[in-house]
Amino acid sequence: MRQLIFLVVTLSVFSSCKLFKPSLMLKTPKDFNYDKLVDSLGRVDYKIAPNDAIQYRVFTNDGFKLIDLTSTNNNNFRSDIDVIVESTGEVKMPLIGRVKIGGLSLIEAEKLMEEKYSEYYVKPFVTLRVNNKRVIVFPGSGGSAKVINLANNNTTILEAIASAGGIPDDGKAYKAKLIRNNPDPEQKPLVYLMDLSRIEGLPLGRSKVQANDIIYIEQRYRPLKTFITEIAPLVSLVTSLLILYQFTRLR
Repeated sequence: MRQLIFLVVTLSVFSSCKLFKPSLMLKTPKDFNYDKLVDSLGRVDYKIAPNDAIQYRVFTNDGFKLIDLTSTNNNNFRSDIDVIVESTGEVKMPLIGRVKIGGLSLIEAEKLMEEKYSEYYVKPFVTLRVNNKRVIVFPGSGGSAKVINLANNNTTILEAIASAGGIPDDGKAYKAKLIRNNPDPEQKPLVYLMDLSRIEGLPLGRSKVQANDIIYIEQRYRPLKTFITEIAPLVSLVTSLLILYQFTRLR
């Protein structure tokens, strides 16, 4: 009986350690102070970030006749011109040189470049597009994480989760984390907690994702299944040793 009690206590201790939850990532303590995810975040446009590949076009006369200034032949379009946002938030543009657009929305960056190009052209018209925006989604099932390339510049959290296949049965919809880079690189990342299991969480799910966001759905812990797959062989070994021990005592 004492050996059985000892075995139960030992298994109880193991159940709270990493042995039972080896795949759990991005864990936060129970008293973790989450950042406040307010409804206004759902109205924040996508912000240009370092390593974004920006496709741009510059036209003149407010786009009248759509003359492409980046082409050597004004009768042809060039849709393959990209610039990479540097770690400083700057891009190197023809004629106007380096321009800092990191942290700006696409509309703000287009307006800034139109002001810069106005020194060279009459009523310049600029269009920008981010070609490589992506987020990482852990939907709550082991081995199903995905890097989602987002064509829509204002993709929402719910759209990103849907693109990853949705939340599986093992995922906790009531415990979804949004992890976002802090504008201040010296500060810890911003971590938001969302309850997407209730209709009240819809405004939070409509928040727009930003470059390199991480959406992490915590996986449901199934102790019985974990016990069978991880601990059962150990229990079998311990039981065999106890039987052998009892047998030697009887002899």
